[in-house]
Amino acid sequence: MTPAEPVAAVSTDAALIAAWHGGDEPAAAELVRRHARALARFLAGAGALAADVDDLVQETFIRAFRGLGRFRGQCQFRTWLMTIGGNVLKDAHRRSRRARVVPLAEDLRATDGDPHERAVAGEAERRLVAGLEQLPRMQREVFLLRAQQGLEYEEIAAALGTTPGAARVHYHHAVRRLKEHMK
Repeated sequence: MTPAEPVAAVSTDAALIAAWHGGDEPAAAELVRRHARALARFLAGAGALAADVDDLVQETFIRAFRGLGRFRGQCQFRTWLMTIGGNVLKDAHRRSRRARVVPLAEDLRATDGDPHERAVAGEAERRLVAGLEQLPRMQREVFLLRAQQGLEYEEIAAALGTTPGAARVHYHHAVRRLKEHMK
């Protein structure tokens, strides 16, 4: 494919993959355009919640493009993509089963008890929010993904473009700083 040739003129997925490997970003967009709807239908049919389908499709394409060097063409690209989508869905189900998503404000807010307890809880919430705001961006994001969303360090690293070891360090620094702030 020459640089002047439009992406849509390329009719096969294999040619689009080769073009993308050659640095042609529109080729990746064309692959997404071709397969996103079918992938969304597959994920919805496999049990994904309607509210999660777009995120799962996006995560599937992210993983697919990161691993495109491993695609050998032994099956159709769409089949390979659906396999990745199935794995993304399984990972999401595992996370939702083990994750204890607790909104920080609800966890800290005392709705019963005496007014003094509510005041103390309200003050703790304000201090925690202030402490979170003072954290460097990466520490704050890692802390929230780990503490609030229940993600593993490998998942956090993939989401934030860092390593699992660095995510672990950011988390521990965030916890230490928040503990100091809450004293």
